[in-house]
Amino acid sequence: MSEAEDVRRFWKRLGLPGLVDIHTHFMPEQVLKKVWAYFDAVGPLTGMEWPIAYRHEEEQRVALLREFGVRAFTSMLYPHKAGMAAWLSGWAADFAARTPECLHTATLFPEEGVDRYVRTAVEGGARVFKAHLQVGAYDPNDALLDPVWGLLAEARIPVVMHCGSGPVPGKHTGPEPVGRLLARHPRLRLVVAHMGMPEYTDFLELAQSYDGVMLDTTMAFTDFSERFSPFPKRERARLLDVRDRVLLGTDFPNIPYPYAHQLQALERLELGDDWLRAVCHDNGARLFALPSS
Repeated sequence: MSEAEDVRRFWKRLGLPGLVDIHTHFMPEQVLKKVWAYFDAVGPLTGMEWPIAYRHEEEQRVALLREFGVRAFTSMLYPHKAGMAAWLSGWAADFAARTPECLHTATLFPEEGVDRYVRTAVEGGARVFKAHLQVGAYDPNDALLDPVWGLLAEARIPVVMHCGSGPVPGKHTGPEPVGRLLARHPRLRLVVAHMGMPEYTDFLELAQSYDGVMLDTTMAFTDFSERFSPFPKRERARLLDVRDRVLLGTDFPNIPYPYAHQLQALERLELGDDWLRAVCHDNGARLFALPSS
């Protein structure tokens, strides 16, 4: 059986029309190659061997997601310094325009003019933003970002934020900065990437405290991540409590294992088919108002 057949068998068994993957990476070729080179070099933000499973050209990567039956995905991209975010968001807008399944993604950085280019992206149809506190090394409570969070909260546009301290801590990662942000912007739709790895418990508590906080499954529960950041067994029951706020994410193509393994990792949690249907499709479809089929 091919990998695509394996993935499709998973969602067909659940009676779904496909998958909604909120955390996939597409970015300008020169940027993506630098990201891959970083992984190849075992950079300090990874600290371990990390072979890229889907080191393909853009067209082939899009085709693979289509073969897998992913009916909606994102182009998560992020700046590591000032002066990049507006350009990256412009590229992502073009990518979404030529890729019907891609949810128009944008990004940001605490810099002069951030409120202007974020508003431009919102008015241009952006449906999701990416914020990477680890790579960008910035505090989400930076005063330059305050009007941006207010704008996104008002527009009800979700922000996928890498804010957990995995695989290694950053200066501004962890639940404390995010907790302060949410105290000021409680209506912000915030998707905590990687389930908040490794501070799973703290981010689950934030999800139960704020209606707009969600979590994506990216790399969580997989054999790879369980080796260095296992999800606490005592918290599995809480995953049922927040079943309407957990979203499928995979990190495709930058994963060191087959795409299907993320799905298998969710299935072996044994939380039931209703939970799998909600996580792998229905929650994302509702968040982005996707058509029923």
